[in-house]
Amino acid sequence: MKHAGASVVVCDVNSTTKPDYVCDVAKTGDVVAMFAAIQRDLGGLDVLVNNVGVPGPTARVDEMDADAYDECVRINLGGTFRCTKAAVPMLLKTRGSIINISTSAGIFGYPLRSPYVAAKWGIIGLTKSWAMELGADGVRCNAICPGSISGPRMDGVIEREAAAQGRAAQSVRAGYENQVSMKTFIDATDIAAAAVFLSSPAARFISGQVLPVDGNIETMRA
Repeated sequence: MKHAGASVVVCDVNSTTKPDYVCDVAKTGDVVAMFAAIQRDLGGLDVLVNNVGVPGPTARVDEMDADAYDECVRINLGGTFRCTKAAVPMLLKTRGSIINISTSAGIFGYPLRSPYVAAKWGIIGLTKSWAMELGADGVRCNAICPGSISGPRMDGVIEREAAAQGRAAQSVRAGYENQVSMKTFIDATDIAAAAVFLSSPAARFISGQVLPVDGNIETMRA
């Protein structure tokens, strides 16, 4: 976002991706320490993008591992809460913006992916609630719902769904494309562009909204 006038720092639990901060957002201590470092290093914060999103297990509900279910929700939904809680004191000073990354599965049901869906629907609920809580202080909160994004992460999702359903991976991939009006996957840069817009003065009165960036998904049942 340098071209948009912003300096961006990134956190990741995986140090091999060379993030600015290594942090496990499922751990309160890690999150508190990271935002203390952000305050020290940057002197404040204008925009928080909550982009945590582990895929979780793929299984029918009666075959779902309960611990894997809990872990997915703890990271995706709990991590979004922990980061926002730690960031809000800085955002109140700048009248800043929170952008939560949900997913199209946070609008539709999504068979075989119930823990992921539960977390991402929950993120939309948090978005609506935080927009109401923080709006009088000038802090906006919105959610972006990406569709199927091209790349290794989606490749892994497709492979796991194919294995769970006993289908060829190419058949599952075609199903994802066919459920979208524009018959295509999207690119990560499309999500970045939406985040830039929601962070900008052009969106200064947009809050509590859910923005799908997905080519118009018609159904999640491929």
